[in-house]
Amino acid sequence: MKSIDAKFPIAEKQPTKLEKHGDVRIDNYFWMRLSDEQKNAEIKDEQTQKVVDYLEAENTYYDRVTAYTKSFQEDLFQEMKGRIKEDDASVPYKSNGYFYITRYEIGMQYPIYSRKKGSLDADEEIIVNVNEMAKGYDYFQLGGLSISPDNKLAIFATDTVSRRQYFLRIKNLETGEIYNDKIENTTGGSVWANDNKTIFYTKKNPETLRSEKIFRHILGTHSSEDVEVYHEKDDTFGCYVTKSKSKEYIIIGSYSTLSTESQFLSADNPTGEFTIIQPREKGLEYNVAHYKDHFYLLTNKDKATNFKLMKTPVSKTFKENWTDVIPHRDDTLLEDFSIFKDYLVLEERNDGLNKIRIKRWDKKEDYYLPFNEETYSAGVYGNPEFDTDIIRYGYNSFTTPSSVIDFNMKDKTKDVKKEQVVLGGTFNKENYSSKRVWATARDGKKVAISLVYHKNTSLNENTPLLQYAYGSYGSTISDGFSTTRLSLLDRGFVYAIAHVRGSEYLGRDWYEDGKMLNKKNTFTDFIDCSKYLIDNNYTSAKHLYAMGGSAGGLLMGAIINMNSELYNGIISAVPFVDVISTMLDDSIPLTTGEYDEWGNPNEKEYYDYIKSYSPYDQVTEKEYPNMLVTTGYHDSQVQYWEPAKWVAKLRELKTDNNLLLLNTNMEAGHGGASGRFNALKETAKEYTFLLALENRLDK
Repeated sequence: MKSIDAKFPIAEKQPTKLEKHGDVRIDNYFWMRLSDEQKNAEIKDEQTQKVVDYLEAENTYYDRVTAYTKSFQEDLFQEMKGRIKEDDASVPYKSNGYFYITRYEIGMQYPIYSRKKGSLDADEEIIVNVNEMAKGYDYFQLGGLSISPDNKLAIFATDTVSRRQYFLRIKNLETGEIYNDKIENTTGGSVWANDNKTIFYTKKNPETLRSEKIFRHILGTHSSEDVEVYHEKDDTFGCYVTKSKSKEYIIIGSYSTLSTESQFLSADNPTGEFTIIQPREKGLEYNVAHYKDHFYLLTNKDKATNFKLMKTPVSKTFKENWTDVIPHRDDTLLEDFSIFKDYLVLEERNDGLNKIRIKRWDKKEDYYLPFNEETYSAGVYGNPEFDTDIIRYGYNSFTTPSSVIDFNMKDKTKDVKKEQVVLGGTFNKENYSSKRVWATARDGKKVAISLVYHKNTSLNENTPLLQYAYGSYGSTISDGFSTTRLSLLDRGFVYAIAHVRGSEYLGRDWYEDGKMLNKKNTFTDFIDCSKYLIDNNYTSAKHLYAMGGSAGGLLMGAIINMNSELYNGIISAVPFVDVISTMLDDSIPLTTGEYDEWGNPNEKEYYDYIKSYSPYDQVTEKEYPNMLVTTGYHDSQVQYWEPAKWVAKLRELKTDNNLLLLNTNMEAGHGGASGRFNALKETAKEYTFLLALENRLDK
């Protein structure tokens, strides 16, 4: 990237003494933290104005430094937008006599949700047009739609701030009227009882945003009259409410990182009392589905690390009554299951790859769907119908656009309902190569790296390579297709996903070995993958880039503190980098529920370990790579002040002249901009940063 003489902002230092376990930390930038009340106040107080001025100064600096790239950013945005079929529509799915469709119109940012009764030839009924609803808002997000059993009413949820605090509204689908019922500060999800007038929903704690209470609302009444049916008082747990696929039960679930608990109620008796399926126990997890006179449970009971499937009579649900349906396997992670009238469908992961297994209840057949690529992503979704032989699943890979496929489990035929269209006239899947390689980590473990690149790209020390990872919460990043990524691949970049510990790529143990007091394995795995790619001549430190977001942004902060010399550039999106301070503050959203992921620093052992890798605390006087850091002012997941403080401290201590850019979206939160095109603009910013460092803006 060009050398720019623009002077970067220098944040004021106001030392704040923080002490825990006899250890004293001095935080010079603690003042950047604002409360929600300060952020949302119409008249800003002195501190709020100072914070906003700093963030806007950083945005101005970003704009000045990147001014010469703006034309290219716009070209790149148009290029990525040009691959998208703007008047696109989902494959219709059938539920309760209606076909449901999500579609987009040319030039529109948001979807239109519609349905057709009985046949795809029937007249279209618009459920909600999000484009109309979003008018006048800088940010708009529609939450879960929920249709009443009699098909006459719809609940929908909206968030106009990007803090994932949704309003619930109810619409009459026959008249188009939106009722006066308005419920604030919810998760966005809701379920109907079978009487078509009772709704169950989840409320958030207004300060911590923890999902903590389940309420019952009666159509036509004021939300102040809603009845609290459950309060999750353990602040390390959250809760939710759902409905069984059989439509017979309302289920309340409570969850933490290590434990779950469920209770059920007949959907025909919404004012009744909920019944516990199995009381919570530390380390016991189970997810529930209903079939005939049994509950089926995906669980880790009996030390089933990779989970197994069990069942129990509805009349006797405690764990002593559970019996195995699919036993535990050491080499296969059971990720999910779907129940149909005649079939049980299992989603498994073996050797890092998705598998879909189909079993008849009468035991006459048990087989796997065939997938032939070396690395790919496949998953079951959108199957609300119970009495059907058809299962719908999605398939894609690094080189194969997404497909929606209906598979007939009876005659084993498949119907590709839709394959993602890539417009622009230049895409040919045969022009790209993908593969998996395995790096040996410093403790001998093998870590998979999935790679994709254009076949014309030579792999050598001069090849630019973007290495991505997440590595937390057991979340596994799929090797999926991306139309936007083509803009990098076509300009000679290699894209790599490092499947580091902290995910469940190689099973539950892979996750356990990358959390709590094993968290540093996530960071060293990523670094060891980088060294492998350099040592095997895929790239060099001059052309290696790394990217991660949220907990993956923490990963970015850790690797540059540990081995900054390996990378020419870093993109750290909404990064969780002030780990020790955040985990010590239980008023911050989501903190208490994270103790089982990172450890509770109120205990000295965890305090010392977290501090030893917390990126903000470990910034030192040394050289750092070129960096682009992004955040959202209204982020409820990772508060904006974490990346802002981190950048200020890096500016203070780093000894190099490399770029350090902070770009804050003042209207958005954790997920970035809303709208399908606005999100592309953010991707264009990130890719332009990389391509400018490689001097490839003219290609």
